[in-house]
Amino acid sequence: MLTVEQAEKILKSELLYRTARSGGKGGQNVNKVESKVEISFHVAASQVLDEIQKSTILSRIREDGEWIRISSEKHRSQLENKLDVQRKLVTLLQKYLKVQKKRTPTRPTRSSLRRKTETKKRRSETKLLRRRPDK
Repeated sequence: MLTVEQAEKILKSELLYRTARSGGKGGQNVNKVESKVEISFHVAASQVLDEIQKSTILSRIREDGEWIRISSEKHRSQLENKLDVQRKLVTLLQKYLKVQKKRTPTRPTRSSLRRKTETKKRRSETKLLRRRPDK
Protein backbone atom coordinates (compact mmCIF):
# COMPACT_ATOMS: atom_id res chain seq x y z
CA MET A 1 0.00 0.00 0.00
CA LEU A 2 1.16 3.53 -0.74
CA THR A 3 1.84 5.49 2.42
CA VAL A 4 1.14 9.20 2.84
CA GLU A 5 4.88 9.94 3.08
CA GLN A 6 5.58 8.09 -0.15
CA ALA A 7 2.77 9.93 -1.91
CA GLU A 8 4.07 13.31 -0.72
CA LYS A 9 7.62 12.50 -1.84
CA ILE A 10 6.40 11.42 -5.27
CA LEU A 11 4.30 14.57 -5.66
CA LYS A 12 7.18 16.83 -4.62
CA SER A 13 10.13 15.35 -6.47
CA GLU A 14 9.31 12.72 -9.07
CA LEU A 15 6.68 14.25 -11.33
CA LEU A 16 7.17 16.07 -14.59
CA TYR A 17 4.58 18.81 -15.04
CA ARG A 18 3.49 20.23 -18.37
CA THR A 19 0.90 22.89 -19.06
CA ALA A 20 -1.05 23.64 -22.21
CA ARG A 21 -3.99 25.67 -23.37
CA SER A 22 -7.21 24.07 -22.39
CA GLY A 23 -10.19 23.72 -24.68
CA GLY A 24 -13.67 24.68 -23.66
CA LYS A 25 -14.96 27.60 -21.64
CA GLY A 26 -12.62 30.25 -20.35
CA GLY A 27 -13.98 33.62 -21.31
CA GLN A 28 -11.33 36.23 -22.11
CA ASN A 29 -8.54 33.98 -20.83
CA VAL A 30 -9.26 31.12 -23.24
CA ASN A 31 -6.51 32.07 -25.69
CA LYS A 32 -4.00 33.37 -23.14
CA VAL A 33 -3.86 31.14 -20.08
CA GLU A 34 -2.46 27.61 -20.01
CA SER A 35 -4.78 25.96 -17.54
CA LYS A 36 -4.51 22.32 -18.69
CA VAL A 37 -2.04 20.34 -16.58
CA GLU A 38 -0.43 17.04 -17.57
CA ILE A 39 1.86 15.04 -15.32
CA SER A 40 4.21 12.21 -16.16
CA PHE A 41 5.50 9.74 -13.61
CA HIS A 42 8.35 7.36 -14.52
CA VAL A 43 7.59 4.29 -12.40
CA ALA A 44 10.81 2.36 -13.07
CA ALA A 45 13.04 5.30 -12.13
CA SER A 46 11.20 6.13 -8.91
CA GLN A 47 13.37 6.54 -5.81
CA VAL A 48 10.38 6.44 -3.46
CA LEU A 49 8.84 3.11 -4.46
CA ASP A 50 10.56 -0.18 -3.65
CA GLU A 51 11.14 -2.90 -6.26
CA ILE A 52 8.06 -4.91 -5.30
CA GLN A 53 5.80 -1.87 -5.62
CA LYS A 54 7.39 -0.94 -8.96
CA SER A 55 6.89 -4.42 -10.40
CA THR A 56 3.28 -4.50 -9.16
CA ILE A 57 2.48 -1.17 -10.80
CA LEU A 58 4.33 -2.03 -14.01
CA SER A 59 2.43 -5.29 -14.32
CA ARG A 60 -0.88 -3.44 -14.14
CA ILE A 61 -0.25 -0.50 -16.48
CA ARG A 62 -0.58 -0.78 -20.23
CA GLU A 63 2.18 -2.04 -22.50
CA ASP A 64 3.11 1.47 -23.65
CA GLY A 65 6.06 1.72 -21.30
CA GLU A 66 7.04 2.62 -17.79
CA TRP A 67 5.34 6.01 -17.63
CA ILE A 68 2.01 7.01 -16.13
CA ARG A 69 0.55 10.11 -17.77
CA ILE A 70 -2.51 11.89 -16.43
CA SER A 71 -4.00 15.20 -17.52
CA SER A 72 -6.79 17.44 -16.35
CA GLU A 73 -8.53 20.42 -17.91
CA LYS A 74 -11.70 20.23 -15.86
CA HIS A 75 -11.21 23.54 -14.05
CA ARG A 76 -10.45 27.00 -15.34
CA SER A 77 -7.60 27.43 -12.87
CA GLN A 78 -4.20 25.84 -13.44
CA LEU A 79 -3.75 25.29 -9.70
CA GLU A 80 -7.04 23.42 -9.38
CA ASN A 81 -6.14 21.24 -12.37
CA LYS A 82 -2.74 20.54 -10.82
CA LEU A 83 -4.34 19.44 -7.55
CA ASP A 84 -6.88 17.35 -9.49
CA VAL A 85 -4.11 15.56 -11.41
CA GLN A 86 -2.15 14.88 -8.22
CA ARG A 87 -5.23 13.43 -6.55
CA LYS A 88 -5.91 11.22 -9.57
CA LEU A 89 -2.32 9.91 -9.54
CA VAL A 90 -2.37 9.07 -5.83
CA THR A 91 -5.70 7.22 -6.11
CA LEU A 92 -4.46 5.35 -9.19
CA LEU A 93 -1.26 4.26 -7.44
CA GLN A 94 -3.23 3.16 -4.37
CA LYS A 95 -5.57 1.18 -6.58
CA TYR A 96 -2.64 -0.54 -8.32
CA LEU A 97 -0.90 -1.35 -5.03
CA LYS A 98 -3.97 -2.66 -3.23
CA VAL A 99 -3.63 -6.38 -2.57
CA GLN A 100 -6.49 -8.22 -4.20
CA LYS A 101 -8.18 -10.96 -2.24
CA LYS A 102 -7.95 -14.41 -3.73
CA ARG A 103 -11.33 -15.75 -4.77
CA THR A 104 -12.37 -18.87 -2.92
CA PRO A 105 -14.40 -21.10 -5.20
CA THR A 106 -17.77 -22.18 -3.82
CA ARG A 107 -20.04 -25.09 -4.67
CA PRO A 108 -23.74 -24.71 -5.44
CA THR A 109 -26.05 -25.68 -2.62
CA ARG A 110 -28.07 -28.87 -2.70
CA SER A 111 -31.36 -26.98 -2.89
CA SER A 112 -30.18 -24.83 -5.82
CA LEU A 113 -29.15 -27.96 -7.73
CA ARG A 114 -32.54 -29.52 -7.00
CA ARG A 115 -34.35 -26.37 -8.19
CA LYS A 116 -32.27 -26.37 -11.35
CA THR A 117 -33.16 -29.98 -12.22
CA GLU A 118 -36.84 -29.39 -11.46
CA THR A 119 -36.97 -26.40 -13.79
CA LYS A 120 -35.23 -28.39 -16.51
CA LYS A 121 -37.78 -31.20 -16.12
CA ARG A 122 -40.69 -28.77 -16.28
CA ARG A 123 -39.29 -27.10 -19.36
CA SER A 124 -38.71 -30.46 -21.00
CA GLU A 125 -42.31 -31.52 -20.31
CA THR A 126 -43.75 -28.34 -21.84
CA LYS A 127 -41.63 -28.86 -24.94
CA LEU A 128 -42.77 -32.47 -25.17
CA LEU A 129 -46.40 -31.31 -25.12
CA ARG A 130 -45.73 -28.99 -28.06
CA ARG A 131 -44.53 -31.84 -30.24
CA ARG A 132 -46.63 -33.18 -33.06
CA PRO A 133 -48.33 -36.45 -32.21
CA ASP A 134 -46.92 -39.54 -33.98
CA LYS A 135 -49.07 -41.10 -36.71
